Amino acid sequence: MPDGAAGLTVEVLGGIGDISPADWGACAGSHDPFVSHAFISALEASGSAAADRGWQPAHLVARSPGGRIEGCVPLYLKSHSYGEYVFDWAWADAFERAGGRYYPKLQAAVPFTPVTGHRLLLRDGAPAGTFATLTDAAVHLAGEVRVSSLHFTFPTAAEAAALGERGLMVRLGYQFHWHNRGYRSFDDFLADLAARKRKAIRKEREKVTEAGLTLRTLTGDDIQERHWDAFWRFYVDTTQRKWGQAYLTRDFFGRLGESMADRVVLVIAEDSTGRAIGGALNLLGGDALYGRYWGAVEDWPFLHFEACYYRAIDFAIERGLARVEAGAQGEHKVRRGYLPQPTWSAHWIAHAGLRSAVARFLATERPAVEAEMAALAADSPYRTAT
Repeated sequence: MPDGAAGLTVEVLGGIGDISPADWGACAGSHDPFVSHAFISALEASGSAAADRGWQPAHLVARSPGGRIEGCVPLYLKSHSYGEYVFDWAWADAFERAGGRYYPKLQAAVPFTPVTGHRLLLRDGAPAGTFATLTDAAVHLAGEVRVSSLHFTFPTAAEAAALGERGLMVRLGYQFHWHNRGYRSFDDFLADLAARKRKAIRKEREKVTEAGLTLRTLTGDDIQERHWDAFWRFYVDTTQRKWGQAYLTRDFFGRLGESMADRVVLVIAEDSTGRAIGGALNLLGGDALYGRYWGAVEDWPFLHFEACYYRAIDFAIERGLARVEAGAQGEHKVRRGYLPQPTWSAHWIAHAGLRSAVARFLATERPAVEAEMAALAADSPYRTAT
């Protein structure tokens, strides 16, 4: 890689195991569990994010002349567009119908994780040009390995703006978050809702209780191997029925439990006999709870809402967390207190014709996305604006 600002050099790593947890963590920080060395290592070491699954690690590391690591980028060479949650299937189809080759491409992302966070991880006190050096290095690598494109998915708003200033095309999306307005209890939250919405949520929670279901919220040492075995069954059953493919291996969940149990919040639902029949997996961040995976082997009315949304709110209120991020998609989340929040991605495309077509598409898409967000927000269940 060419030298960057302040004499920085950038190298490409073949996996997260090629850098120590301490060096990566000095750049990633401790606030976001998904960019942690432990989480990415669990994905890669378990075979969930690996070259034979279309996720070939190519992480960037910027070093100062003295050898100190100043910044990192979680980067993958992709042979498909699965597991990204920012959909570019239409771009790929159009380019390939025109005779182009869209895959492989480069993806700066946390695999299978539609959570906004830093994608250019900078050490505190890193030289002023580190962000630009890493961005330019990613574009340089894209040209060097002759891929069609480079994509930064779910960066922060500030990163998206900075990437746009460096010539990448910025795309707007949205997902649904619940915000804690200083609630002391779930009933306190319900009191903030319009009467009809409040009544509907109470009825949903009552139906789960009347069905004889018991939900347990587990974290840390309370999570045992049998809980992971059960959740694995839920995850596989649900993903195969809905999407036909389970991205994550059983080993991933085991590694997550070994290295990050204190960041895992696992909700397990049991029937009247004590048999585990469903659950939701969340990860705990510095000021937020992130809903990630859900599964069930039996279909019970409102269990999904209870396990994924209401129990997450309970936990966030108890811990004094600022918000719950409930993941991608799902307009039904709005009437349960989760409102639309913007997300971003940034894109570099090598081919001038495809780049021009995508730029036109994004210019048309953005006002439509903004209108969708406004319409969804207008259906807010809250009595006063949030």
